[in-house]
Amino acid sequence: MTAIGIDYGTSNSEVVYFDGATHRHIKLDPSLEQGNKIRSSVFIYFEDELPPPPDAMVEAKVSQLQRLINEQIDKAKQGYYDAKDPKEQSRYSNRIESLRGEYHNRPALQRKAIQQLMHAMSLEEIPLLRLVEHGKFAFGEEGFKRFLKMPDKGRLIYSPKNFLGASLDGDQKKAFIGIIAKQLAYFKQCAETQLEKPVSSVVIGRPVKFHGTRGEVGNTQAIQIMTEAASNAGFSKINFLDEPIAAAYKIEQTLPRDTTALIVDIGGGTTDICCINLSPERNNQLDRKQDVLSVTGRRLGGMDCDKSLLLKVVAPEMGMGLKMINGLPIPPTYYSDMCAVDNIPALTRFFSDDYGLEISQTMSVTKHPEQLERLLLVQENKLSARVVNSVRMAKELLSSKDKITLPLHYIEDDFDVNISTEDLKSALKPWLSKVKALVVECLEKSSAAPEVVMVTGGMSLSPIIIDALYEELLTGLPRLENDAFNSVCEGLAIQAFKF
Repeated sequence: MTAIGIDYGTSNSEVVYFDGATHRHIKLDPSLEQGNKIRSSVFIYFEDELPPPPDAMVEAKVSQLQRLINEQIDKAKQGYYDAKDPKEQSRYSNRIESLRGEYHNRPALQRKAIQQLMHAMSLEEIPLLRLVEHGKFAFGEEGFKRFLKMPDKGRLIYSPKNFLGASLDGDQKKAFIGIIAKQLAYFKQCAETQLEKPVSSVVIGRPVKFHGTRGEVGNTQAIQIMTEAASNAGFSKINFLDEPIAAAYKIEQTLPRDTTALIVDIGGGTTDICCINLSPERNNQLDRKQDVLSVTGRRLGGMDCDKSLLLKVVAPEMGMGLKMINGLPIPPTYYSDMCAVDNIPALTRFFSDDYGLEISQTMSVTKHPEQLERLLLVQENKLSARVVNSVRMAKELLSSKDKITLPLHYIEDDFDVNISTEDLKSALKPWLSKVKALVVECLEKSSAAPEVVMVTGGMSLSPIIIDALYEELLTGLPRLENDAFNSVCEGLAIQAFKF
């Protein structure tokens, strides 16, 4: 029975197989030379026509058409009674019979209803479940590039993982089960092709707390969705492991002796921390609950940093902070809605015609509307995901540079934004204070103080974050070097091998 580890992340996902001695990374994105990681975003699209409307919508439209026919019948009857001669009465009588035939010809009414609904329907009005059931799926860079070319032909789910702990109705749950099942089935297929053997078991990484505001209810829902999606993808044995504990299992293999370690995993959607006793002698044991001293987590991730940086340096260049003629500021919600790529209702509202009209009206009462026009271009051309992605890349570049120039020429020719590490520090300050509080909470819950610390996850590559953590909290603790992008998934693969 072959088992793999899957790090299903907010920004990127990864699959690793461990044979007891070495790790093998499964290539997931053929469009990239180093394709071991793949964007977690999914583009669901239609090359030609949109899918037919749901049955309930069709039946409601049929009822509406029948009401209109009844009104026409009543008018024809009145005409019959008011007619002055038999010839005119005959004409109205024939009209009544024809309308009654239309009323009872249900197949024709259904075809007419579908035709009218399709003519009036826009992509934003189609329920997500309908898109999942009828649309085509594109993953990774290919999916993101397809979205950039044809945003009006589909819907980009920027980070499915971020929705799992949110308040979802029944159809929305089914939709996300369908989306993630497609992704996991693709990962499974890639693994089986490259390993040349069937894969039936999986250990999937999970945050301590999923992104959402529903606490344990949200966590339970997220695990239920992931479990059903993995089952639908073809896995027969499904297990989960907290991501910081998985990272600990990876680093455990390099330790010469028993060590108490603090693991800080700062990913795209959440920050998860654990204090754990590690032992080279126990690394083959399946159940290590007694070694976990404390675990904490919160929805504080790289995506929050991307949005903060966007609002700090890009939004002001799009009119944020400008005053209208009445002296009031332009509504700041314009900009939070613009970057709400992990909030389908908010983003759908932002892309609506009414929202565009509101921005246009605000431009007419603003002294300097040129900057606000950039926001309108983002709204009209559905560029939110592209802007957030650009800011994410800028943030990553600032890990090794003091300042950069971010080109946003897809919004406006020669539109450049200069960003410095000082801008990034300022944008991250509120976020970092919350991360520090989470570290303090984990340390206070632990019955033993850590001897070493490992900071992992994509955000661990930022010197700003490392300096902030060591400035007060981790002073004097040796820092274990690790692979920031692969430690979690390699630890998941180690756990999968134990099954």
